[in-house]
This record gives sequence, C-alpha cells and structure tokens, in this order.
Amino acid sequence: MGFFSKLSDFFVGYEQIDDEFYDDLTDTLIMGDVGMATAEEMAEELKARVLKERVRDTDKAKELLADIMQEKLDAISSEKDFEYEDKKSVLMLVGVNGVGKTTSAGKLAARYRALGRKVMLVAADTFRAAAIEQLTSWAMKTGADIVKGREGGDPGSVIYDAIQSAKARDYDMLIVDTAGRLHNKKNLMNELSKINSIIRTEYPEAVKETMVVVDASTGQNAKEQAREFNEVTDVSGVILTKLDGSAKGGIVIAIENELKIPVKFVGLGEGVSDLRRFDVKKFMAGVLE
Repeated sequence: MGFFSKLSDFFVGYEQIDDEFYDDLTDTLIMGDVGMATAEEMAEELKARVLKERVRDTDKAKELLADIMQEKLDAISSEKDFEYEDKKSVLMLVGVNGVGKTTSAGKLAARYRALGRKVMLVAADTFRAAAIEQLTSWAMKTGADIVKGREGGDPGSVIYDAIQSAKARDYDMLIVDTAGRLHNKKNLMNELSKINSIIRTEYPEAVKETMVVVDASTGQNAKEQAREFNEVTDVSGVILTKLDGSAKGGIVIAIENELKIPVKFVGLGEGVSDLRRFDVKKFMAGVLE
C-alpha cells in the first residue's frame, strides 16, 4: 500500500477533527516519509486553516491538506522547467554508490537522444571499474558516445578530455557520472571543486546542472544524502530513483520543503523510459483519489 492510499484510508477512519486527529495525521505523514519537521509543519498549517474556515468535514480537511502539499511543491516548481533547448549543457550526477546513479546517466542519455540531442556520456567515476563498464554498456545501448579514463585515474582529466571532444565535435550535452562517496567529505569536496573549476574554465558557455541521485526506498536517508551532497557542491536538482509502489512518496515533499531543492526526475521502474520528469500535478492527483 502506497503513501497516498494510507493517507486516504486515514481520513476515512475519522468522523471528527480534534487533537487526536492532528496527532495521528502527523504520525501518518511521518510513516509516509514526509519527515517529522515537515509533517508537524503541515499538521499545524492544516489546523490553522480548518479553524479559519470552520471546517468540520474530514473530506474538506483532506482537500485543504492537498492544497498545503501543492503549495509546498509549487514553491520551487519554476526551477523544474528545463530541457536545455538549443543550449550546450553539462549534467553532472552525484550520489553514493548503489542509488542508481550510473543507470540514471544512461537513462538520461536515452531520453535526450530521443529528443534529438547529440549526447556524450562521461565516465568520471574512475574509482569503480564496474561503473566504467556499466556506462560503456549504456553508451552502446543508447547510441551515445562515451569518454572514459583508466580505473583509478584522475576524474578531472576525463572531464577535460570530454569537453575538448564536445567542443571539437559539436556535442549538445555531456552527462557526467562521478564517484559515489561520502565517507570523506573533504576529499569529495576537493574532487567536485576541481571538476567544477575545469567545466567553468574550459566550457563557460555551457549550462551546468548538478543533480544528486538518491534512492526513494531508503526514506529519510535519501533526504539526508541530498542534504550532505548539497553541503559539498552546488546541487540544482534531485533524481529520485525507485519511486514505485513500494516507496513512500512523502519523501518528495520532505526534500523540496526542507532542502529547497527541486525533484527533477523520478525513477518509476527498470525500463529505459522509466526515468521521467517529475510532474507535480500527476503526483498530487494521488492525494485526492
């Protein structure tokens, strides 16, 4: 049973709106991975609106809660409107190992290739041989080109070579897979800083996105990973993988409300086309079912 089903069932089970209602609603939101801070905030906002509008019906309270969720997601929705159009662009993916970062890079390549973009994958995760092999496989599958270095090599040099090739051969987009580590923030910060410096110096005309990839099924850990990467580099968006029926969808609200970082893509399955733009309207449709 997903987050929205549990939320709908919650409202069905109440005949009156009292303090117990708000306490239980907060618990339900927390269990749906909205997070304690956001859950308490939403419950308080709902209580204020219920009192102001003199609402006594739980169906109406449910609609008010949906409005509150919508407002929190819409607060930064304008930042989600991007497809790069005719601009040269660099998409850099960061995240810990095991969240689907390399797979997301491959799926993004498939997406933008289908839109007619000339795409190059960049295997800058030189610390894991499997990552280079996996990205190479995605390049073959999607028809994208790839630049890669040797295992254990300098990621900065791979980025430099990719940029030179992109400019010489007029590529539209570079999709960069980076090493997935958080255990040593200083080293990670230095590495990402070096990569960013190379991009700024060698490819200043390109639009740059840094997206952190997190696994929705890990709940609040996903939010904390996004928070930690945002502390060491300028994260402009989130790719939320494994947001399927088993995941608790409230994590989307937690990330956007607490971190103020837009969720730009969500992974809804294993297929190449299952990495999709996050659509607030489709997401919110589930609340009122």
